Amino acid sequence: MIKRLFLCLLLSLFLLSVTAQNVQLHYDLGHSINGNLSDRPNVTTTVEMFKPDRFGSTFMFTDIDFYGDGAAGAYWEIARELNLSRNRQWAFHLEYNGGMTSVEHTSIASRFQHALLAGGAWNWHSDDFSRTLSLQAMYKQYFKGQHRNAFSSFQTTAVWGVNFLRGFCSFSGFADLWYDPDVSGKLIFLSEPQLWFNLSELKGMKDIRLSVGTEVELSNCFVYDKFGRNNRFYAIPTIAAKWTF
Repeated sequence: MIKRLFLCLLLSLFLLSVTAQNVQLHYDLGHSINGNLSDRPNVTTTVEMFKPDRFGSTFMFTDIDFYGDGAAGAYWEIARELNLSRNRQWAFHLEYNGGMTSVEHTSIASRFQHALLAGGAWNWHSDDFSRTLSLQAMYKQYFKGQHRNAFSSFQTTAVWGVNFLRGFCSFSGFADLWYDPDVSGKLIFLSEPQLWFNLSELKGMKDIRLSVGTEVELSNCFVYDKFGRNNRFYAIPTIAAKWTF
């Protein structure tokens, strides 16, 4: 099991380190703390990239989930923002997201219903960029999926980042709220706050770009259990490591 996880992480680094700003490895505790989530993948690798330019910025990330015997699924999200104001606070936001899951291990659909989002964003940062905040409001269009027709939706998103204790600790994450007519209450909430301890800030470890920490997936009407239900709230922690390029 450990050998497989190590090989998966090396593969992610080899394929994506040229452009990625960080690669994360999460050991998910959901399958062990809740019996209804016993089919949940054990491990997730995340690759993130954020690149600003004079016109705006590009952000993308990929999650790949793993069981002990191999990959279980993948999710991809890419967003482009175009500045609408000289101070870069207001921007037009365009985004795509979609992915797939393995039907061998789960009863839910084998492909996420992919979606296109468009709307506005308000971005803020402190003078030293130690604190950042982005608020987004978007129209969301789902395309025809395996088991559902196309439908229109909306989504609001908050993304934040805070460095403290002279950069030794970082608190970051996002929170999404979007409309889905087929879930209880017709709204899905998902947030993944992360707390990192940045080892590069320790004396003599400047070139060691490793962080260790945790992520807690907070969700309502989002996570499917082994019976195919997604009608409750979950708080699912991980044990995590991150390498920043």
